[in-house]
Formats: sequence, C-alpha cells, structure tokens
Amino acid sequence: MGEYRVGLNLKVVAVNGSPRMEKGATNRILAPFIEGLKNGGASVELFHLEKMKIRPCLGELKCWRETPGECFYKDDMQDIYEALRKADVLVIATPVYVPLPGVIQDFLNRIVPLLEPVLELRNGRTRAKMRNNVNISKFVLVSTSGWWELGNFDRVVHIVEELAETSSVEFAGSLLRPHARMMLELPEEAQEIFDATTEAGYQLVTNGNITKQILEEISKPLISEEEYWARR
Repeated sequence: MGEYRVGLNLKVVAVNGSPRMEKGATNRILAPFIEGLKNGGASVELFHLEKMKIRPCLGELKCWRETPGECFYKDDMQDIYEALRKADVLVIATPVYVPLPGVIQDFLNRIVPLLEPVLELRNGRTRAKMRNNVNISKFVLVSTSGWWELGNFDRVVHIVEELAETSSVEFAGSLLRPHARMMLELPEEAQEIFDATTEAGYQLVTNGNITKQILEEISKPLISEEEYWARR
C-alpha cells in the first residue's frame, strides 16, 4: 500500500457502477466530485463499468496461489487493474439496489488479485492487505438512492468499509445522496449539493480528508419526508 500524497501528484481511479452511466443520478454526484478532485490538482481516470466486459469471480484464488497478482480472466478488468496499481485513491460510485448493481459487485469481487494473501487476525476478523505494487491508500464511496432516508445506504456503506478494512486501506468517507431524483425537480437546491460535492473533492486532494460538515451538506434533505411520500 502506498503513502498518501496530498496535492498535485495524486492519482485517482473512479468506477461508476450505475447501469445508466453518464445519464444516471449517481453520475450527477460523481461528476462534481471529480471536478473538485481535478481542481485540487489530482489526475482522475473514470471507468463506467456498464461499458466493460467484467466476468464474475469464481473464487478459485489462482491469483493468490498459481499466478500471484494476476487474474486468469483476460477481460476488461485487466485495464482497470493497470490503473488501480498506480492509483492513490479508489472512488467507488454506485446507486443503491438490493444492495448493489451486479456489475459493481463483480468489480469488488475481482479486486482480490490486488491483495496479498498474507492473512492476519485483527479484532477477531481475518484481514489481508494490498500488494506492495499497489499504491492505493484510500477508498471513497459515492452513492445515490431513490428513497428518502439515509438508512437505506447502511448496507452499501458497510460493504465498502469492510473492503477497505480487509485491504488495510483507509476508508475516507461516503458521499451519500438520498431521494436523488429530487435533484432534477429542485435544481436551485440541488446546486448547493453539487457545490458541496465539488468542495469534497477539493478537500480530499488538498487536505487528505473530507469534513463532516461537507458530507452532511451533500446528504441533507431537499424536501421533508412527508412531502417525499406525497409526491410518489
């Protein structure tokens, strides 16, 4: 695992697991976040997973035992592996399904070749770490949901937090946008969300973290719960 580099030399890989890709609600949050990352001086490589052929992991762990660090599938994941090994930050962007779109689940499972099969027990859980040739030091989650409440994100946040812990990588925070369709219906209020999201990207690059205030601004209700249900 690499040491986090604040500023101009930071390399970020972002993967968008939304089937709607550029047209989806997830990208409406991801795009200003990437803008903020670039404003801070980072280089960003974005992959829309729906455009790529990524086969599901079979769990044979040949990438640990027979060909260390190399997956035997020669599909589009190979392009992402190359980018990930050089990246300092991985941004995982996804809508909430039940709990995840299939393509993002396949991507997460296929991260295994990047992990070193040197396992240890930490706080009662078996954990690994990134291989020495992988620079990633932080994970960030960007997620959207059609439902009103923030609690709908709990399982997705837990999945990414667990992946970070298993990989011995810092989980740098979650940019969560509930009742995301309201961003289209309330454009003036949504602009405040987008501005905060851009600031979140800038903060991550320049300070190495995102403030709680900015994360709360991104997640704030655009309408009341009662109004949300009245509109459905």
